[in-house]
Amino acid sequence: MSGLSFWAIDGRPANCLQGVMVDRRHFLGLGAATALAGCAFGGSKVTPRVLIIGAGFGGATCAKYLAMGDPALHVVLVDRVQEFVSCPMSNLVVGGSRSMAELTQRFDGLKKYRVDVLWGEAVAVDPARKVVRFGRGSELVYDRLVLSPGVDFVFQDIAGYETAQPRVLHAWKAGAQTVELRRQLEAMDDGGVCVIGVPLAPYRSPPGPYERACQIAQYFKREKPRSKVVVLDANPDVVADAPLFKRAWEELYPGIVEYRPNSKVLGVDAAGMTVRTSGETIKGEVLNVIPPQRAGDIAVKAGLLARNERWCDVDWRTMESKAVPGIHVLGDATLAAPGMPKSGQMANSQAKVCAAAVIALLRDRQPASTFTLMNAGYSFVSDEEAIELASERAFCAAYFDSNDAMAEVSSRTSSTGAKRQSGASCWSGIRAQTTGCCASFATAPSYDVRGSTFPRRSQPEPRGAQRST
Repeated sequence: MSGLSFWAIDGRPANCLQGVMVDRRHFLGLGAATALAGCAFGGSKVTPRVLIIGAGFGGATCAKYLAMGDPALHVVLVDRVQEFVSCPMSNLVVGGSRSMAELTQRFDGLKKYRVDVLWGEAVAVDPARKVVRFGRGSELVYDRLVLSPGVDFVFQDIAGYETAQPRVLHAWKAGAQTVELRRQLEAMDDGGVCVIGVPLAPYRSPPGPYERACQIAQYFKREKPRSKVVVLDANPDVVADAPLFKRAWEELYPGIVEYRPNSKVLGVDAAGMTVRTSGETIKGEVLNVIPPQRAGDIAVKAGLLARNERWCDVDWRTMESKAVPGIHVLGDATLAAPGMPKSGQMANSQAKVCAAAVIALLRDRQPASTFTLMNAGYSFVSDEEAIELASERAFCAAYFDSNDAMAEVSSRTSSTGAKRQSGASCWSGIRAQTTGCCASFATAPSYDVRGSTFPRRSQPEPRGAQRST
């Protein structure tokens, strides 16, 4: 079989693929883009098609809410992989309390919404023709295009990085590198050093590097007590929940985590296993350097990046690109407004705003003038304790300024920290319960889209665990 292969999960006739694997020759035999565009409901009325690229928290959520909000739409969701692996909670795999299988799901939950899910790599977008090209030339047309491409890495900003892989890992896309980072930590001798490099903000998951430092420190404390974690942060301070992470390092991992702000990684040397900053060269047995990031490749190829930026500027009322009309962008790839982290929960929230706006635009209605974006996060400082952060921001079109920037009407943010109880450290928000996070940041978007939470842990839950309802 050559070219792009598609598989329509529900196989409904409207997608013209009729539930079978289709190679490029047979795909083009269907008339390619034009054949797909001709699928219609009821007589000669052509069904509007919304094509979504990227089936993560943003794309899959958008597909569901488009199909729910207007069942007459033809919603097509395309991703390069057939299984979703959650980046949230993947640090628990690094720490050893979770497995990749527990964070992996298929897209079967979308079948009941009559969303066509296809597999393929989008390689180009032609906005004039409203066509996305895949593989070796196969194409799909659209009336509205939604891109949820996540991030890609700017390896060239760190000297030596591109040739240093796979010894030097980022593990910032959950998958093979996550497993390999865990293996490297297990293979490291007691007394070794793990170096974590944190890029300048903005980047995917602001608290993620500091949560990872906690997870690795927990493993060292239990299995390799003479080892250390050195955090080289390009930022002047911990980007998210600074007081709480610092308190966790002090109370839970004294002498294990060493935090160094204003320490931007400039180069890596895989042969010598060293990391270079402007002021020093640090040797480590495990190098976990997270590179600077930008919007995913397909957004770059589509010409969506803001001038002199690495991210896509959008109209927050519709999530429509300011650079290319008719294309909407979600999640980590967007040029975030103040107080808007690059998180799975935020992508989920943006996707609902986008879905409502796309339906309105396709039906010649004005999108809603007010909307709310929410974010909720749990950062695990051990496998039993976590920091909780929640925020809610309401926006109104009347409050957009002359530069079309987003202005808040109201906002509410809370961060739950540590409390001392009977001489012990108790981090309120979520206690002794990784599976309890099913109601929170990591699994709420997954449940919203896929109809199931992540599998429960196979090992017994820690004593005192509180189940979420």
